[in-house]
Amino acid sequence: MRKCTDSNAATNNALLRRLVRACEGATAIEYALIAAGIGLAIVVSVQALGVTLNATYVSFGGLF
Repeated sequence: MRKCTDSNAATNNALLRRLVRACEGATAIEYALIAAGIGLAIVVSVQALGVTLNATYVSFGGLF
């Protein structure tokens, strides 16, 4: 069985810090993808609503 020396502990700590940073980066990318998806859904919804409202205004405009 190996003993944990100071140099091994320092190497393990550096590896752990790198792993934590990598996970934080992955989380940031995941959140960015979720935000992009939500933004796309909003744009599509507003565009569809705009087309519907335009058709409604045109139909009411013909009445007057």
